[in-house]
Amino acid sequence: MPEKKEAKKEEKPQVNVNVNVSTSGDKKVNWVLVLVMSIIFGSIGVDRFIMGHVGLGILKLITLGGCGVWWLIDVILIATKHKFKGVEWTD
Repeated sequence: MPEKKEAKKEEKPQVNVNVNVSTSGDKKVNWVLVLVMSIIFGSIGVDRFIMGHVGLGILKLITLGGCGVWWLIDVILIATKHKFKGVEWTD
């Protein structure tokens, strides 16, 4: 009788990825930095880029802050520490 050869199991390499996020999965963002950047460069979307909302940052850049309306709303929301999706404020 022919002997059965055992198939060797391939070992998968383990990847260690260090990510700088909080335990809740939100990105930690310095509130003062984002507020200052929003006031100065908010009309070109810098505040949204810092918060990790790249798509909204590009849209805000193209519309120049929604002709100033979106810029003003974002300054108010950031100043009051609004809970944006995926953002955790730090001081």
